[in-house]
Amino acid sequence: MDNRENAVAAESWIARYVRAWSTNDPDDIRSLFTEEAEYRDGPSTPPWVGRDAIVDAWLAQKDEPGTWSFTHELVAVDGDVAVIRGWTDYPNATAKARHYDNMMVIRLAEDGRAALFTDWWVASTPSDS
Repeated sequence: MDNRENAVAAESWIARYVRAWSTNDPDDIRSLFTEEAEYRDGPSTPPWVGRDAIVDAWLAQKDEPGTWSFTHELVAVDGDVAVIRGWTDYPNATAKARHYDNMMVIRLAEDGRAALFTDWWVASTPSDS
């Protein structure tokens, strides 16, 4: 695939990711990743390796549907690697930060599933502008 096709694949993938995040359905989550995929929920954290491990870890720290919102923009695509900038808000959060900035790096397989995924996230203060 060329970069334009990969950009379309990355946008499709993040839409499916948001759907899985919204449903917490194991099949929705599983469909995002290759069999031996690696998922990191931070740049220095040990990866969750394999779809079943990813599903288990995801569900162990899931966000309940309707408790958050997420917007994003595709920042870059280089071959099979996509970079997505995101903003996550938890408007009713009390025990954790309410706003996060995200930088997601995704290596897509030929079939559009992620082989590698890392989410850099940091608590932030939203801009009033």
